[in-house]
Amino acid sequence: MIKHIRFVIILFLFTATALGVKAQSTATTSSPYSRYGIGSISPTVLPQNAAMGGIGVATNRINGFFSINPLNPASYSSMGLTVVDIGVYGEFNTLEKTGVASQKNSNFRLSHIAFGIPVSSRSAFSFGLMPYSELGYNYRQVKSNFGSGLPADTNAVNYLYSGDGGLSKFYLGYGIRIGKHLSVGANASYIFGNLKETQSTEVPSLGGVLNSRIEESNSITGLNYDFGAQYTVDFSSRKHLTFGYSASANTKLNTSNSYIVSSYFRDATTGNEDVAADTLVNNQQPSAKIQLPMINRFGISFQNEGKFLVGADYTMSNWSKLAVAGVNKGLRDSKTINVGGQFTPNVNSLSNYWASVDYRLGAIYDQTYLYVNNTNIKRYAATFGLGLPLRAGYSSFYKINIGAEVGRRGTLVNGLVKENYVNVHLSFTLNDKWFIKNKID
Repeated sequence: MIKHIRFVIILFLFTATALGVKAQSTATTSSPYSRYGIGSISPTVLPQNAAMGGIGVATNRINGFFSINPLNPASYSSMGLTVVDIGVYGEFNTLEKTGVASQKNSNFRLSHIAFGIPVSSRSAFSFGLMPYSELGYNYRQVKSNFGSGLPADTNAVNYLYSGDGGLSKFYLGYGIRIGKHLSVGANASYIFGNLKETQSTEVPSLGGVLNSRIEESNSITGLNYDFGAQYTVDFSSRKHLTFGYSASANTKLNTSNSYIVSSYFRDATTGNEDVAADTLVNNQQPSAKIQLPMINRFGISFQNEGKFLVGADYTMSNWSKLAVAGVNKGLRDSKTINVGGQFTPNVNSLSNYWASVDYRLGAIYDQTYLYVNNTNIKRYAATFGLGLPLRAGYSSFYKINIGAEVGRRGTLVNGLVKENYVNVHLSFTLNDKWFIKNKID
């Protein structure tokens, strides 16, 4: 017992430090579309569900193996063993724009750490750290003729845009089964992190020109709440049909805003930026509010336990209500469809390891909250992955989950950017009997 507790404490502190640093200073994405709103919103599912198209509203225990599913806290009620899940994440994308050379990027990070602990045979609680959103972009726009459009003016103007940071969340949730078929649950999440964005204007062809920069940063903290329910119809001891619903409340977060306008020179020889010559504006707003949207999720799944699971989710998010310091961010309501499942040839196979592996597949259609240059930005993706069981102990069960999402976001029309990406997930999941006192006859 002591070694388990030490392991939990050390792992928790390490992850808290890692995710805290990530949220405050380091970009973990390279998408120009993360510029809008409060960054690109991270999925709430762990790798095993991400590989199945991101479904999770109506899933809980899969093929007899316990997993953590924060997307619907009602699922916690199915946990019969202590669960520990820790994972890493990699993003690889290629950005394309008409008339501009393509750009390749890659990012890596510790993605999550989550714990699930049974309280009784009908209930359990879960807690962990996960990313909430990611902000990371860096691009340049060049306008000729000093922006005037006059042919006699040969000076070009560079407009530089960059963003860095992200939000993380620590969640604590509880789920309980009421009667034989209905489960309910709720999460309380503490969201925290920094978002920093800059816009610079430079005239590189004119020596001695004073360049200008706008820097805006938001330090964000606050609570958000999720709640959910699952209702299961049992056709037999192994065949189950589950209906699910979960939602995220439209709570308000606190933000401290900093807005600075400065001027600077670049060294004519090296091209390096000199120390800011002057600060024209320095506004520090001590406290404001960010209004989060209401998010509703509906799901259905069918499972033949030990063989296969298939399911689908539908999500509606009111991102048009997102406002920062009372200013609406100009987003649109989004709609997302997730479909997927997994198949296990023979979960109890001893002679053929690959027959006991979980094979996962799925697809995603996302009508995002972005509307840029009179164009709806959509995302299409296919997912796949494996659940690799490891040799079990006396009361312990282990699994390595590998998943990938191959997708596209955006388009080349209307001067926009098309983003082709591959997201890779890797996690280790442990099922074990903890906090149980041995009985001596």
